[in-house]
Amino acid sequence: MQHTVTISPKYQVVIPSEVRQSLGIRPGEKVQVLSWDNRIEFILVRPAKALRGFLKGINTAVLRDKDRL
Repeated sequence: MQHTVTISPKYQVVIPSEVRQSLGIRPGEKVQVLSWDNRIEFILVRPAKALRGFLKGINTAVLRDKDRL
């Protein structure tokens, strides 16, 4: 999905509603802003508690050396 936004005179940007809804962004949430290779990236900052269970069902079977538990 691609959207074009306008930077306001106060350097503010409005995140399009389709993007906000698909990512579940709510007012007051924080984002980290990165400048990378001539582009700007916004990364949602979620509390650790919100990450609980996101690895449910992951395969934890790992081949280990015989001298390891």
